[in-house]
Amino acid sequence: MTPDQELLATAALTSFRLNGRFLALADELAKPVGLTAAWWQVLGAVLHEPLPVSGIARAMGLTRQSVQRIADLLVDRGLATYADNPAHARAKLVVVTDAGLAAVRRIDPAHRAAAERLVAELGEERAREVVGALVELADVMERTEHR
Repeated sequence: MTPDQELLATAALTSFRLNGRFLALADELAKPVGLTAAWWQVLGAVLHEPLPVSGIARAMGLTRQSVQRIADLLVDRGLATYADNPAHARAKLVVVTDAGLAAVRRIDPAHRAAAERLVAELGEERAREVVGALVELADVMERTEHR
């Protein structure tokens, strides 16, 4: 394996490990309010503006089919609803309901505590550097994935 391959492999394996930790934390935070990590993720994507399922999938790096299943569950449980999309007649917008917003807000105290623990461990400046590097790596992966 070349040094570049080792770097890519280490980055990938570390990302998979980190993803697992984030999913476990998200499940831990969401479970007491009756959500799953996946439900919280989809609701979080539409907190500020309604999006079509495909837009949520793109923003979250998920498949459209998996987001569609979750959106349907959220609608069935009254946590989200579908609305007409003026930009596309067939692609409905997913809109968070008051109940969905309330559920996400109930996560906030535990989310805040988890964030404070992480930043206390790393320090604020280092935490910002790490997050910046992760964002940069994700952007580079997106730009170079089909070359």
